[in-house]
Amino acid sequence: MRGTLGNKDGAPAPDTIAAIATPAGRGGVGVVRVSGAKVPAIAAGIVRRQLAPRAATLAAFRGAHDEVLDQGIALYFPGPRSYTGEDVLELSAHGGPMVLRLLLGRCLELGARLAQPGEFTQRAFLNGKLDLAQAEGVADLIAAATATAARAAARSLTGAFSNEIGALVNALIELRMYTEATLDFPEEGVEFLRAADVRGRVSAILAQVSLVLARAKQGALLRDGLAVVLVGRPNVGKSSLLNQLAGDAVAIVTPIAGTTRDAVRSQIEIHGIPLTIVDTAGLRPTDDPIETLGIERTWAAVACADVALVLVDAAAGGGIAEEDAAILAQMPIDLRRLVVHNKIDLAGLAPRVDPRAVPAGGGESARPERHVFLSAKTGTGIELLRQEILGIAGAHQDMEGAFLARARHLVALRDAIGHLDAAARHAAGAKPPLEFLAEDLRAAHTALAAITGEFAPDDLLSIIFSRFCIGK
Repeated sequence: MRGTLGNKDGAPAPDTIAAIATPAGRGGVGVVRVSGAKVPAIAAGIVRRQLAPRAATLAAFRGAHDEVLDQGIALYFPGPRSYTGEDVLELSAHGGPMVLRLLLGRCLELGARLAQPGEFTQRAFLNGKLDLAQAEGVADLIAAATATAARAAARSLTGAFSNEIGALVNALIELRMYTEATLDFPEEGVEFLRAADVRGRVSAILAQVSLVLARAKQGALLRDGLAVVLVGRPNVGKSSLLNQLAGDAVAIVTPIAGTTRDAVRSQIEIHGIPLTIVDTAGLRPTDDPIETLGIERTWAAVACADVALVLVDAAAGGGIAEEDAAILAQMPIDLRRLVVHNKIDLAGLAPRVDPRAVPAGGGESARPERHVFLSAKTGTGIELLRQEILGIAGAHQDMEGAFLARARHLVALRDAIGHLDAAARHAAGAKPPLEFLAEDLRAAHTALAAITGEFAPDDLLSIIFSRFCIGK
């Protein structure tokens, strides 16, 4: 069942909420949204006329003493045919902050209270207008950093993700009917399960959940992006590479070693994947206290990164200098990384990707490295680097089939896969342990149902909706 933060039976909530639903600041139009049982009375107090359902009405918005606060468009949506499932009023006024505050204040005078972040969408969920994955799609659509992410969020909002989860849940429910029935007839249980091909059905559901998880991982990448840190000795071209990837001169580039003293961040995207690129101070022994502080911040950025691009000078002909090998040896062993040989235009080398496992000249590396040869100055080989970044992140160029996913979705899918894998092993035995099989299927069902909110504790719902913006 869904949480108990509000009404579970579709009855109107005991109070009425109101909020400014448009961003702070000045604009051409601003919207005040109201939802709840007092909407008709509030509409009568502000508009002073009958509003036709779902029809835009030009009206004067009036205060407590019949003074005109503004003139705009009033929209009335009677419940349950509204966003929240309750009576909803939207007042579209001129987008000045004071005008909107006056309108909001008038709504509060007439019996509404100020809405909490995400409370409108929370009521839509509690009243059955959206499931939990769709509700999260609302917030993700608003926060989408790329066009690809926005399209993926829209698919979640319109139910694409929920429909796939719903189909898996239905398949599990049907399968659970067979296994639960066998618990009452243990003598005939094994033959009953074999006749129903429970083993084959579990395997089919497991395979489908694995496919959904793969697409969800792509969606999580679209939503959260990657933090990429540029690391290397001074004057190897980190700032030039940042400018080349960003398509703008966001970092100062000079031939003087040690120009970059602090981390410089730039937001970019590669084939729809949002990236935060961090340029850092060059790593070298130094007595300069300011440069030392910059080096400390470099290692702090490395600790927070998803991917490291370790830049070296291609003048060595493709090898790794002793100083570069020392930097590679200090990198966290679980940090995904690429070795970027820059300045191939000066070294007379062609752009390429070298899949060698051990860098030359520096001893054994902690893990295999892929090497990209390019020129940050001319841009030669930059596209090779982009493709390697996508590859190391596990992204595909075609992300159009993905749906935006959150960390909790991935956890739920992995939990379901673990329980289904155990169920498949139980079902494969000559004498399947019926109680264990039934429990594994129940746990997989619960994990998947949590994605859409069919089984969602109140504390989880509170956390999810508190991260929405006010007015949504």
